[in-house]
Amino acid sequence: MPAVLQVAVPVPLAQGFDYLPPAGVDAATIAAGTRLAVPFAGKVRVGVVVGHAQDSSVDPRKLKPALRVLDAAPWISAELAATLAWAARYYQHPLGEVFETALPVGLRTPRPLPAAASSERALVRIEGGVDAANPPRAGSRAAALFELLGAGPRSRAELDAQLPGWRSAAANLRKRGLVATTRLALHTLPRAQVAGPRLTAEQAAAVAAVAAGFGSFTPTLLEGITGSGKTEVYLALIEQVVARGGQALVLVPEIGLTPQTLRRFRERLAARIEVIHSGLADGERTRAWLAAARGEADVVIGTRSAVFAPLTRAGLIIVDEEHDASYKQQEGWRYSARDLALVRARALEVPVVLGTATPSLETLANVEAGRYAKLHLAARPGVARLPQFRLVDLRGKPLRHGLADETIAALRACLARGEQALVFRNRRGYAPVLTCRACGWHAACARCDKPLTWHRGAARLRCHHCGAEQRVPSTCPQCGNVHLAPQGLGTERLEETLAELFPDMPLVRVDRETTRRKNALDELLAALAPDRAALIVGTQMLAKGHDLPNLTLVVIVGVDEGLFSVDFRAEERLAQLVVQVAGRAGRARKPGQVWLQTLHPDHPLLRDVLAHGYAAAAQRLLRERREAGLPPYAHLALLRADAPQQTQVDEFLHAAATLAAQPAGVSLLGPMPAPMPRRAGLQRGQLLLSADERARLHAFLPDWIARVRGLREAHRVRWSLDVDPIDLY
Repeated sequence: MPAVLQVAVPVPLAQGFDYLPPAGVDAATIAAGTRLAVPFAGKVRVGVVVGHAQDSSVDPRKLKPALRVLDAAPWISAELAATLAWAARYYQHPLGEVFETALPVGLRTPRPLPAAASSERALVRIEGGVDAANPPRAGSRAAALFELLGAGPRSRAELDAQLPGWRSAAANLRKRGLVATTRLALHTLPRAQVAGPRLTAEQAAAVAAVAAGFGSFTPTLLEGITGSGKTEVYLALIEQVVARGGQALVLVPEIGLTPQTLRRFRERLAARIEVIHSGLADGERTRAWLAAARGEADVVIGTRSAVFAPLTRAGLIIVDEEHDASYKQQEGWRYSARDLALVRARALEVPVVLGTATPSLETLANVEAGRYAKLHLAARPGVARLPQFRLVDLRGKPLRHGLADETIAALRACLARGEQALVFRNRRGYAPVLTCRACGWHAACARCDKPLTWHRGAARLRCHHCGAEQRVPSTCPQCGNVHLAPQGLGTERLEETLAELFPDMPLVRVDRETTRRKNALDELLAALAPDRAALIVGTQMLAKGHDLPNLTLVVIVGVDEGLFSVDFRAEERLAQLVVQVAGRAGRARKPGQVWLQTLHPDHPLLRDVLAHGYAAAAQRLLRERREAGLPPYAHLALLRADAPQQTQVDEFLHAAATLAAQPAGVSLLGPMPAPMPRRAGLQRGQLLLSADERARLHAFLPDWIARVRGLREAHRVRWSLDVDPIDLY
């Protein structure tokens, strides 16, 4: 009988830890995946049982007993535990921290867990309220909400589906005493509210091809042009999975996509749906995770961290916009949610669908190698067609805060037709630089040696690298000149320019500053009347997923910044961004146009994308990557280090490089400064490892990293290992 528990404890140490069971408890009765409260370094920590043993290599007199068992049954299944153990080895990250990352905050403490919910919050109309004599103005959102509640209370989920942007209207009605919060008993199974459209032949064929693989691991790239109806394929597949008694996991890249995805899924699916993302309160995330673990959720929708949702009845995994860089964690444990979704699908023996209009080069290489199947949606349903591209050659032309005269004329014509236009600029703030034209001074971050971005609305200068901020000086700190000028433009400045050009036109700005509040993005877009002219200024938050039927013109500003980057992935990302942003135009009956302003109209990337589409650009980039020995035809690991002094960084990286000692099949580049040598007051450097074969790299890493951890120099720096890095910055 086993007498020792092997426990993953959330500390930055590579090894596991042995504990005795709590007093009076048989170790054999504590299953793997169960949480324990354990003593560690004078503190109580929550660990997870990962195995059992007859004895321990630790002196029995030094073995400590666990304090108590926290779960009657394990919350972490054998499949999820095996995936996490594999991930700890693959990414060379401490097992205890990997398990902690997978658990919601509510399970990281020894406090009691929330019980399964029996009711949910809802909104009810109060007849004869304080302000009943003054009903909401007809045509307003408040009036629509008041009328909707006249048929009875509505849960928040129902309101999200039936009236996007209802929360601000509810706040107004609540102040007037016309509505109040109540609780409704949870229904056993929600009812679908809206019937879906008939699938096109392409969509139906895609559904049939994926469904044929139910019950087996079948990775499939669903490459569909923007607006081709990939979501309809997802919904049809999920309907089949739920009907078979299974669960579906749907990953989306950004929180901003979650509300509209959730609304659409709740309208269409007779299923219990839970949401997991960082924008939710800790308690909400914990309840959703537990609902999935109890089998109470038929569909789990979420961002990166949702990949760890327990799936007791797994039937399908979907990764929407699989190319998106946000699926890669950039701090702490640097995992890829897309790649872990594939690992989980293999372990669970379920199909995994990678959906996108612009596949990552890694995914395309897997298709070419025969590891993934590929399905293609080449047309938009109905009368919708892909937008037409037009390059605006800016050479020798005057600009009005970044806009050419012909671009302004195109915007004016679009609005005159009663249509909507999006001006896309992937840089928030008013201006990326505030400068003095008298002496050349510019506002720079003292911690990063990079320019501070002027946020005019907040009257602050902010560093977009480390988060530092300061007030805007009234005079030049160097020469005293009172005339400080913005250089370059961000979304705030574009918003100001468009407001001057079109003073009577509804104008919405969508960036991180305007969408910090919960559900703010949903409410901003809901405020746009679907049949009236309007202007939208936005960043990459609007590049994917959002469906605005009256949007017919997209203007892309600042595209040249991505054409000459030192990052070898820059052109791939730019091509993806251009195609995704362009896809917002002409998604309904009206034709769309995309105007792309550039000083380099003959650049090969722009020529390929505009003349032949993303596929042509991707094939050219794949050829270049193969010739250069870069991913996906090479496999990388990046050792990063930062410290207050450059000598500390250099000494650590040189010691780590010396330990490598020319491993077979693995090349080392560096030590070298990071492309951004200083950030947040710390000096930065890196060592890049590359191998033609993944197996060679991963045969080398474990022993090397174990020796790196033992370096004396390692204790003087903050260091991390990024396996399969997507950002070398």
